[in-house]
Amino acid sequence: QLLIEFLLDTCQYILYEFITRFHLYLQLFLVLIVLWVVFKKSDKKVIQLSKEDEERIIREWKPQPLVAALIQHSTSPPRIVDRKIDKYIYVNGVKCLNLASYNFLGLLTNEESEIAAIQAVKKYGIGSCGPRGFYGTVDVHLQLEENIANFFDLQEAIVYSYGFSAISTAIPAYAKKTDIIFADEYVNFAIQKGLDASRSEIKYFRHNDVEHLRNLLMEQAELDLKNKKKAKKTRKFLIIEGIYSKTGDLCPFPELMVLKKKYKLRLFIDESLSFGVLGKTGRGITEHFGVPPKDVDLIIASMENSLATVGGFCVGSDFIVEHQRLSGLGYCFSASLPPLLTVTAITNLKSIHTNPNIIEELNNTCEHVQTCLKNSDVLMDNFYINGDELSPVKHLVPRFDSSEEFIEHFVGYCQQNGLAVCKATYLPEDRPPCLPSIRLAICRSLTSSDVKQAVDIFESALNSYLPGK
Repeated sequence: QLLIEFLLDTCQYILYEFITRFHLYLQLFLVLIVLWVVFKKSDKKVIQLSKEDEERIIREWKPQPLVAALIQHSTSPPRIVDRKIDKYIYVNGVKCLNLASYNFLGLLTNEESEIAAIQAVKKYGIGSCGPRGFYGTVDVHLQLEENIANFFDLQEAIVYSYGFSAISTAIPAYAKKTDIIFADEYVNFAIQKGLDASRSEIKYFRHNDVEHLRNLLMEQAELDLKNKKKAKKTRKFLIIEGIYSKTGDLCPFPELMVLKKKYKLRLFIDESLSFGVLGKTGRGITEHFGVPPKDVDLIIASMENSLATVGGFCVGSDFIVEHQRLSGLGYCFSASLPPLLTVTAITNLKSIHTNPNIIEELNNTCEHVQTCLKNSDVLMDNFYINGDELSPVKHLVPRFDSSEEFIEHFVGYCQQNGLAVCKATYLPEDRPPCLPSIRLAICRSLTSSDVKQAVDIFESALNSYLPGK
C-alpha cells in the first residue's frame, strides 16, 4: 500500500511539472509568433504616387453596378393593363376579351372575398411585418391551414407568402446532397430552383415518358445492388406537376404511382394548375384519377391561380409538413402572408367547397375551347394545339413560322381587335428551351360566342400576316 501511494504521488508530481512546463513553452511560442507577425517586413514594394497620378486614377475609376443590367426579353412595346382583371380587361385603352390571365374560376372579382379583404385590412392592417415563427402568425393563417388540410382530407397544411417559394423551398427542405431526384424535363422554373438548392443528384426523364423513367429507375436499382451501403443512405424522390405549365399536359399519374410504389419513391406533386381545376370538387390530379391524397407524400400548390390571391401551400401528413416549419427557408425567413390575402384565400376556398359546379363549368369550357380550336382548319394548318382538353392552359405552337416577328404580330393583332393573349416567355436560366408559342388561359365565364369570337380573331390574325412586313 505504501508503494502504491508513493507511485501515485510520483506520477502526480511528474504530470504537474510536465503540464506547467508545457504551458510555459506554449505561451513563449505564441509570443514569438505575434512578434514575428508585427515586426516582419513586407516584401511588397510600396508605390508612391504623385498628386497628379492619384487624381487621374480617381477620375478614371468607374464603380461596378450593384445590380446587373436588365435583359430585354422582347422588342415589343409594353402593353399596359388597367382596371380590374376580369373576363374583360383594358390593354392600352382597348377593351379585350381576357385569354391571358390565370383567373380560371373567375374568383378574382368575387364580391365576398373583396368584402372579407376590406374587413381584414380594418382589423389587422396591411401586413404582418414578421415571419411566421416570430410574430407574423395571426389567427387567419392557422384557419387557412386548417381549411386546406380539411379540403384535401389530410392531416396538416403549411402556408407560404409566395407561390414560387412554396415548391422551391419544400424540395431542399427534404432532399439533400446524398439523395437522388427524378424529375420531368419540363418541370417549371420554381421546381428547377428547388432542385438546384437541394444539391441532390438530378435525373431528368423525357416529358411524360413513363418508359424512360422506368429505365432510369432500373439503372439506379442495379447501381444500388453494387453499393448497398450507399443505397441505404440514399433517398429517392419523384417530382412532377399535375398539369404542366409549359405544355398544358396532364401527367400520367396512375402509371407514375405504380413506379412510386415499386421503387419506393417519395412523390412530390406541384398542383398549381390542377388544384381547383381537376376532379369533381377541384382537389386536383389525385381526385381526377381516383387516388387517395394520402398516397402522395407532399402536395404543393400556388394560390395565385384558382384561389385568385397570393401565396402557396404544402399539404400532407403532420410528420412531413411540420418539418418545414423549421427547415423551410421560405417559411422561416420570409414575412408571412398579409391577412387580407389570407382571408381572400379562405373565402375563395369556401366558394369552391360549397359550389363545386364551377369546376364542371370550367372543365366544359376548356373542352369546348379545345374543340373549337381543332375544328378551325386555318388554325390547324398553322399551329399545333398543345395541352389536354381539360387543361385551362393551352399553347398554340407555330408549325412553320416561329419567328418573334410572327408571334408579336399575332399577339398585337389580337389585342388591337379586342382579344388579350400572351406570348409564352421564359427566363434565360429556364431549361430546357421551350418552343415559341402563344399561351391561352381559359376562364369558366367564357361563353360559346366568346370562344367563336376568339377563333375568328385568330384566323384573321393569320390571314393578315405577311412575312417580311
